[in-house]
Amino acid sequence: MFEITDNQKIGVGLTGFGVFFLFLGILMFFDKGLLAIGNILFLSGLGFIIGLERTFRFFFQKHKLKGSTFFFGGILVVLFGWPLIGMIVELYGFFLLFRGFFPVIINFIRRIPVLGLVFSLPGISQLVGNFEESRIQV
Repeated sequence: MFEITDNQKIGVGLTGFGVFFLFLGILMFFDKGLLAIGNILFLSGLGFIIGLERTFRFFFQKHKLKGSTFFFGGILVVLFGWPLIGMIVELYGFFLLFRGFFPVIINFIRRIPVLGLVFSLPGISQLVGNFEESRIQV
């Protein structure tokens, strides 16, 4: 196994609370305060987990600049008081940033017993297959 430092443990906690506050903010009909706190906690937790330098390198790579712009722009829109529009923009940026991981995630989910059966249903199988193929070609 590998050793987890204290900073990484703090980062997992901050990221977990960030996801919780984001979820709670969405449940509370896009409460801008909860969404803002969730975004700040999520980003600070990410910085603690992988380190500040690697976080900056991840977000500001040349091929991920569009996704980072939408992601951080969505956070700013949430902070300025337009939570629904900000979360849509932020979600689009999130998908642009992590689109390379989606085929890996889909293959992992296909190996989980119950979810693998759901992914093998006729309509869902075609949708996931098309999504996975389009990501591989890009």
